[in-house]
This record gives sequence, structure tokens and C-alpha cells, in this order.
Amino acid sequence: MNEETHELIREMVRSVPRGRVATYGDIAARAGASTPRLVGRVLSEDGHDLPWHRILRASGRPVEHIAREQLRLLRAEGVLADGDRVDLRQYRWVD
Repeated sequence: MNEETHELIREMVRSVPRGRVATYGDIAARAGASTPRLVGRVLSEDGHDLPWHRILRASGRPVEHIAREQLRLLRAEGVLADGDRVDLRQYRWVD
């Protein structure tokens, strides 16, 4: 991945507002990334200073190894989950 794509992904993640979520695919599409997996890679390697918790799978579920923390952070922003799934129709960021 080139540096421009990397920075666009970071910019798109940063722009998801408090109380809203986006999917890895949403961010990839906005950043022009070839696959949502690149978004996951950027977040895992260089996303500590970003609102990473606002990015979910297309199903509305977090990745298992970060689910508890992610859902806790989302709940603090008013994003409520039904079990371990966030209702994307209600909370998805659309601008």
C-alpha cells in the first residue's frame, strides 16, 4: 500500500463522528483502497491515535479480539449494541 492510501484511510477513520460507526468497507471505498483488509491493517499497525472503535465489520459486529473494549467505547458514545451487533441502519455514518 502506498503512503497516500495509508493517509487517506487514516483521514477517513478520523472523520467518523462520535456516536456513529462505519464499516471497513465504507472506509476502504471512501479512501479508494482496493480492499477493506487494508483498513484493518492500517488500524492494527498505525491506528492507536484514531477512533478505531467506530469501525466495524459489514455485519455490524466487532472483531472478536477487541469486541469487549470496542463495544464499551461505542456505548460511551451512545452507540448501543444488540448483544454483540450494532444496528448499522441506525448508527452508520452517512454524509
